[in-house]
Amino acid sequence: MAVSPRSIKRKPIISERHTYASALLKYLHSPANVAEEVVLHSFKVGYRHVRSSSPLQNHASPLNIPQIDSARVYRNEGPCAEAIKKSGIPRSDIFFTSKIPPRSMGYEKAKASIQSSFSQTGLDYIDLYLIHAPYGGKEGRQGAWRALVEAQQAGQIRSIGVSNYGVRHLDELEAYIEELEAENGKGKGGEISVGQWELHPWLARPDIVAWCEKRGVVLQAYSPIVRGQRFEEPVLQPLVKKYGKTPSQVLLRWSLQKGFVPLPKSVTFSRIEENANVYDFKLTAEEMKSLETGDYAPCSWDPTASND
Repeated sequence: MAVSPRSIKRKPIISERHTYASALLKYLHSPANVAEEVVLHSFKVGYRHVRSSSPLQNHASPLNIPQIDSARVYRNEGPCAEAIKKSGIPRSDIFFTSKIPPRSMGYEKAKASIQSSFSQTGLDYIDLYLIHAPYGGKEGRQGAWRALVEAQQAGQIRSIGVSNYGVRHLDELEAYIEELEAENGKGKGGEISVGQWELHPWLARPDIVAWCEKRGVVLQAYSPIVRGQRFEEPVLQPLVKKYGKTPSQVLLRWSLQKGFVPLPKSVTFSRIEENANVYDFKLTAEEMKSLETGDYAPCSWDPTASND
């Protein structure tokens, strides 16, 4: 089955296998030497994305692109960049993501944060840059977005987006993009290409998902295996037994079939390989329905609820 995430104004089809790998792994708080080693191993076992189908760039070359999901707050941009250099893979064939941290919201701080990413990595450009969380108040959020738009227009960043935004924050940003376009011309306000959220059967966020799907925003799912906290849930056990898969693999399969780009976090080589082995089975419609728990149970932070 093919999964088809879309980006605003560009709606290419993405094969399921390549969609899953499009953001590789998260290296949250991993020591620098571990992050570098894990990225290199992930490249080796085949975390890839078809370049011609990328939702974030409009390329025609049918190359596979290794992809890295990093962030300023993870303090691993440098090690991830070192892995890129040591991989032997051309930079143009690797997709690198980073994020503006909550402490750097606002125009000037966001600009400085973006430039610091380049200093830390030594990269000539960054493929995707997100706002990590909707903190800093309306002025801070708008300033950070403007900094991203300017960096994108300057050719430093290829695509931009947000993370952990609630519907209120998304509506606010959409209105601000319209304001920027009214001031500066059509297409000058930026576009939300990608959004990251904690997404899994116990936090399906139907309101955010509907908002993004309506506008063609690619949905990336972090904590898709719920940090291992739900592996013993009764709803998973029949599926684990039926397919001979681990709870982690069943949850990643659910994420794929929902059309999300799952971002499993691991620094264990065997689990990295296990997480990639989810293409030899498919959950039925009834099984997908059985995983609709209706719960709202974050296992991580939840900035979407912020009233800032």
